[in-house]
Amino acid sequence: MYHSPFETIGDWHPQPLDSLHGHTPPEQLLPWLLHPGSLTAALKHLSNGDFSVQILSQGWQQPHLEERRALNLKERTRALVREVLLYGSDEAPWVYARSVLPERTLAGKSRYLRNLDNRPLGELLFSQPDIRRSPIVLNRLARNPRSKQPELDSLEPRAWGRRSTFWLHDKPLLVAETFLSSFNPHKPPLT
Repeated sequence: MYHSPFETIGDWHPQPLDSLHGHTPPEQLLPWLLHPGSLTAALKHLSNGDFSVQILSQGWQQPHLEERRALNLKERTRALVREVLLYGSDEAPWVYARSVLPERTLAGKSRYLRNLDNRPLGELLFSQPDIRRSPIVLNRLARNPRSKQPELDSLEPRAWGRRSTFWLHDKPLLVAETFLSSFNPHKPPLT
């Protein structure tokens, strides 16, 4: 049985923040956590185009309680939940991403999002002219001990993440991105 590799430690908090659960993000990571543009585009630029997506899980399920609250979904609402690792210019993954796409969001014009394969969701979202994004919120996440992902075994057990709701054709979807300890940016994202 598949288990997500990371779990939230506490509540998501709006930025800016002085401390989150007694910790502050590393200085070089903060511009990435707060970056308002496409993370996919920024990672592609940082990796000189050596970017890839590995799908961990994608399927219909009931989102977590805090995800349902963020999307204003009823308890038994189904969503397409997609979990991926984003790789940069080396062998270790840089980002773990979890996206929650409610069933109603994937109807009509957004139906194509049901079959992303290994294409990055962010690239498709930011290519839409009518996309809106809620403010970014931050959290610390911990490795899930039940998760069996060998590509994450050598990484730190805690990581910083960000999350926001996107509105595509006035329908919501949730994207959370967790920056893994193997991600050591030498510069801020391109704005």
